[in-house]
Amino acid sequence: MSQELLTDEIKQQLGGVGPVEIVVGIPSYNNARTIGRVVQAAQVGLLKYFPERRALIVNSDGGSKDGTSQAVEQANIDSQQVLLVRHALYPVHRLTTPYHGIPGKGSAFRTIFRIAEEVQATACAVVDSDLRSITPEWIDLLLRPVLDLEFDYVAPYYKRHKYDGTITNSIIYPLTSALYGRRVRQPIGGEFGMSARVARHYLTRDVWNTEVAGYGIDIWMTTTAIAEGFKVCQSYLGAKIHDAKDPGADLSTMLVQVVGSVFRLMEDYVAVWPKVAASEAVPLFGFPFEVGLEPVPVNVARMHDSFRQGCSDLESIYRAFVPPQRLAELNACAALADDAFVLPDELWSNLIYDFALAYHRRTLDRGHLVKSLTPLYLGWVASFAGQTAYETGSQVEDRIEHLCQVYEQLKPRLIQEWGIGAGEKRPES
Repeated sequence: MSQELLTDEIKQQLGGVGPVEIVVGIPSYNNARTIGRVVQAAQVGLLKYFPERRALIVNSDGGSKDGTSQAVEQANIDSQQVLLVRHALYPVHRLTTPYHGIPGKGSAFRTIFRIAEEVQATACAVVDSDLRSITPEWIDLLLRPVLDLEFDYVAPYYKRHKYDGTITNSIIYPLTSALYGRRVRQPIGGEFGMSARVARHYLTRDVWNTEVAGYGIDIWMTTTAIAEGFKVCQSYLGAKIHDAKDPGADLSTMLVQVVGSVFRLMEDYVAVWPKVAASEAVPLFGFPFEVGLEPVPVNVARMHDSFRQGCSDLESIYRAFVPPQRLAELNACAALADDAFVLPDELWSNLIYDFALAYHRRTLDRGHLVKSLTPLYLGWVASFAGQTAYETGSQVEDRIEHLCQVYEQLKPRLIQEWGIGAGEKRPES
């Protein structure tokens, strides 16, 4: 199946490159403005930190019309300005290729993994093409734990603005930590390092016509690595500055794909997560330093209005799977004035578990179910923004860690109500 991903032309180009130890993949779609610098940073990182290893940079593009491929080709570095401790033994090769399959980041990753397999790479890293804060050190931090310390999966650890990554902060990080017991702070961060072993494993999975082909790829890779016992760590990369968007704008598709992937993975790994009693930290590499962060615009009033409207318009849907007492608490929150509005952590965590249970039971069409979470998520962001307006980054981080603890405390209710069907393996006691 994976053989069909690469055209004869691409295979011929790879044959000219020969065996490669490191592949750095950059998925793209209309990123001409930023991708050149990302390619340059990756090239300098490979030359500076891995001068004795053969390397290949792969741009897997989704049909860009803005000159992205040309920007990759033209992204050269001035060797006179780059200080290298050792002269590189091999040049860093570059390749741009279209990907095939469902449009999305996951399909791009699949092509990158297939190329890494074709060139017999030992390690692979992937980085987003819209990054403005990437440095050559990122390449070292993503690959060194794999190459020198035998880790299989390296997740990124960033300093982010308190309103950047709110889907991660409200749902993905606390839920995956509670479910699988490993505190990976940015499970959908966008930049990852991985061993050839785990990359090959991803290619064998029959998921590429699902949400995984789109926004679901990051959480699927992270969850698979943790749940299937691969050796996982994090690397501190500093600030992630990219083309951030207002958390309330154009998010339904991402929310449906990412949260839908998390819920689907709960079914895939029902033999794993009910046995996990508590979460623990994973190793963190790199030096955590303070960084300046760009502000992220948040339209609190608009999000609060969307929350109120959603609670009203979708009440009949929520009534199908949210217990009456909890639905009454939700409606009481919707009735609060803007300056008094708070969505409590316990209510929010229980609501996410209600959605997970409804997804499992197929109470409603799964796509419609997860999409109906959108106004409630906007309510969480509005509540979070109101409570943290004057808080420091460390205070906000403490608040998110408290939310994680609430998810963990409420997990026994999730396990009790999930049930074990005839076709599901009962978790060990």
